Amino acid sequence: MKILFNDFKKQYGSNEKSIDTVVKRVLSSGYFILGNEVKEFENKFAAYIGAKHAIGIGNGLEALQIALMALNIGPGDEVITTSLSAVATALSIKAVGARPIFADIDGYFHIDPVSIEKNITSKTKAIIPVHLYGQPADMAKIMEIAHKYNLYVIEDCAQAHGAEFAGQKVGTFGTFGCFSFYPTKNLGTFGDGGAITTNDEKLDEKCRMLRNYGQKNRYEHEIAGINSRLDEIQAAILSVLLPNLDENNKKRRKIAENYHAQLSGLKKIHLPKIREKTKHIFHLFVIESDERDKLQDFLKQKEIDSLIHYPIPIHKQKCFAEYNSLSLPVTEDKVSKILSLPVHPYLEDNEVDAICQAIRKFLDKS
Repeated sequence: MKILFNDFKKQYGSNEKSIDTVVKRVLSSGYFILGNEVKEFENKFAAYIGAKHAIGIGNGLEALQIALMALNIGPGDEVITTSLSAVATALSIKAVGARPIFADIDGYFHIDPVSIEKNITSKTKAIIPVHLYGQPADMAKIMEIAHKYNLYVIEDCAQAHGAEFAGQKVGTFGTFGCFSFYPTKNLGTFGDGGAITTNDEKLDEKCRMLRNYGQKNRYEHEIAGINSRLDEIQAAILSVLLPNLDENNKKRRKIAENYHAQLSGLKKIHLPKIREKTKHIFHLFVIESDERDKLQDFLKQKEIDSLIHYPIPIHKQKCFAEYNSLSLPVTEDKVSKILSLPVHPYLEDNEVDAICQAIRKFLDKS
């Protein structure tokens, strides 16, 4: 029995009729860029997140980039973020000419507020916390620091659609929330896509201009923008999938509870810690093991997919060579141990049982 890390065929199959209908509707309309489908999804997504505005963007990286551009962050400025994330988080900072400053992480895999404060300088303009693996970072402490030092907060919510901190959805704490709709995400479409959420009317308008060459009216370019537009087909598909998000997140949490029930108390592995006052939506279920590589090989032999998010922290990547000598002890320790297990909403109970059985068998042998 092959156990997949994600099952996109099942995702499409469970929504096939509705998706086919809206795709045909868009194709028949002859209108493919920034039309009614995008507007409708933006309104629905803003209402779901609890923000006044949502702006459809081409992808998650450019959502972060446009947010930084809207705040006039650029050369000479510093933005504090985490090195344990997809490289897109830091690439967005580089894209605007600013300098990423990497803080270390806490026991929940999130940027550590203590490390944030230690890294603040006169050049610091913003903090980009990442709600990694589907669990919110400590937004109470992060917002407290931001207010203390008059810093912007741009939330990287790429892995946290529907996650909550103290009853409030992520993407509504900072000046901006930035989302990715890459196919693997909890709300993922069948291509690239992203969004920015904000409660600021003027910044909403500016982001809409920035995503479309800096124009408000066609061929009138008031500011220097980029081309990063959520297209009509992906927006229509997202409108179909959005009503299923909470139920799918609930299924992910149930799978996580099953993992905890079957794997708790086992020596040589550590299960993910749940932060108080949060709703974790388990984009990923990440365990830790000192024998991570051997465990992953063993699971592969049993035809069980697993992945590492992420094997090389951003500050150790070749494209960030200027940071390679930087020491982030907690981050570097975690990346040598972490392993992501399947947790998608189409995973069957017997598949979870098989994964847990394989892990127990490996631990018995080791």
